[in-house]
Amino acid sequence: MTAARAAVEILKREGVSNAFGVPGAAINPFYAALKASGGVHHTLARHVEGASHMAEGYTRARPGNIGVCVGTSGPAGTDMITGLYSAIADSVPILCITGQAPTAVLHKEDFQAVDIASIARPVTKAATTVLEAAQVPGVFQQAFHLMRTGRPGPVLIDLPIDVQLTEIEFDPDLYEPLPVHKPAATRKQIERALEMLNDSERPLLVAGGGIINADASELLVEFAELTGVPVVPTLMGWGVLADDHELNAGMVGLQTSHRYGNANFLESDFVLGIGNRWANRHTGRLDVYTRGRTFVHVDIEPTQLGRIFAPDLGIASDAKAALELFVEVARELKAAGGLRDRSQWAASTQERKATLQRRTHFDNVPLKPQRVYEEMNRAFGPETRYVTTIGLSQIAGAQMLHVYRPRHWINCGQAGPLGWTVPAALGVATADPGGSVVALSGDYDFQFMMEELAVGAQHRIPYVHVLVNNSYLGLIRQAQRNFDIDFQVNLEFENINSPELGGYGVDHVKVVEGLGCKAIRVTEPDRLLPAFEEAKKLAAEFRVPVVVEAILERITNISMSGTDIASVNEFEDVASEPGHAPTAIRPLATA
Repeated sequence: MTAARAAVEILKREGVSNAFGVPGAAINPFYAALKASGGVHHTLARHVEGASHMAEGYTRARPGNIGVCVGTSGPAGTDMITGLYSAIADSVPILCITGQAPTAVLHKEDFQAVDIASIARPVTKAATTVLEAAQVPGVFQQAFHLMRTGRPGPVLIDLPIDVQLTEIEFDPDLYEPLPVHKPAATRKQIERALEMLNDSERPLLVAGGGIINADASELLVEFAELTGVPVVPTLMGWGVLADDHELNAGMVGLQTSHRYGNANFLESDFVLGIGNRWANRHTGRLDVYTRGRTFVHVDIEPTQLGRIFAPDLGIASDAKAALELFVEVARELKAAGGLRDRSQWAASTQERKATLQRRTHFDNVPLKPQRVYEEMNRAFGPETRYVTTIGLSQIAGAQMLHVYRPRHWINCGQAGPLGWTVPAALGVATADPGGSVVALSGDYDFQFMMEELAVGAQHRIPYVHVLVNNSYLGLIRQAQRNFDIDFQVNLEFENINSPELGGYGVDHVKVVEGLGCKAIRVTEPDRLLPAFEEAKKLAAEFRVPVVVEAILERITNISMSGTDIASVNEFEDVASEPGHAPTAIRPLATA
């Protein structure tokens, strides 16, 4: 068979059932093999970067998924670099397959011939241009091995067109995936960590995205319940245990954090971090974050230990392997009466949860964004998978929305490219066609890759997209306050075709409808909940993306700090009576 056909057969045997991409001359032999072989459903993107983000959303939605994105030579590969960067930054395995000019002309400035492997190498676990057709099976086999071994991440395989067309000897029935290696903690290491935890007065568990990657959320919850230790999920680990769990102490950070989460952390004296990377938006200034605390850090990547600050104990281990031992040893200690009672400390974290809240209930017109998230909490239940990338919309959403299950907050964490949300949501909805998928964007994120909505219309991929529109680069405007400027961040203009918008510029409803989807515009707070309910019905009926656009006040400063977790500027008045935060996890307790 051709090397291209061998590649497709390997994809199937590695568990791939979906791919996202855009065909082109240099990758057409692979597409021919994809059609002839069958068994891999292909979704045609409108932009190759969009295909890479779809692949990432698809991977994140289900344990074991590996999203595949495909493009031709030249700019197709360079377009997917952002997707590869996003994937490696958040430890997400995706496979990028590109076409390439014939091997004989690779160094002759042939049309759309670019050394994509060299370009991609810094943002992948491996990037290879295959020059010998007989190596194609081995390169694909190694790619899946690398994506799953150690810290997960993306791989790029570049296939010259003549390599794809070359006949090779390959028997798919003899193919076997390579065994996956993941480091595992030793019992001695876990016993020492638990000894350190037991010596502390006010311990916390910091649960990172590595727990979700390892499909170990249930083990984390079991360990927390055995020890009675409260849990701080990171932004990437949000959902490892439900927001309403009695041991959920809230999120910590400069931006995507809860008031009570930061307060709980600042009261702690011991932190056990599992599968997290001490991201700077989580820690803020390290002297404030680390002062007076002992740290144990468990991470699958040995070089991650000590990268940000030196822990008192570092353990290189897959989160699941470590948590299995943590649970085993904790059970033994509990049976022997060797675990300390943490009930008073845990109760204090919940008292802060009931008192340190942000206000969400406002009746203002134009809308205040906080009210949008309040109504989202009412409309979308625990089964909802939220998808979002960056901006004030994401930051406020993380402060005010509720997540109850792993892989139900699918967020581009470290890279944060604008435009990620629409294609990622399509990938998530492809992986979970019967699920409830709700995307969240500001107007600029939405405008970056809104053409991908046509993919949802063409392929009948329904989801609800909440678009909060203040016609501003809101996060950048807020950051520019430090420079006393408000420069090149305004998106408003008088739209000659839609004067009813009153200077908000782009008519998103018309654009969305032009792309074959449904859209609802909301300007009154009491219309938000009915609009969300209607959007769910429209998505189910027409099987297309449905956008709910909320017209916001132009300027809102969302709670955040530029320096440390002890000095978050709230900007708005905080909640002082229960009616100020009616959808808070715990009813507001007042003195």
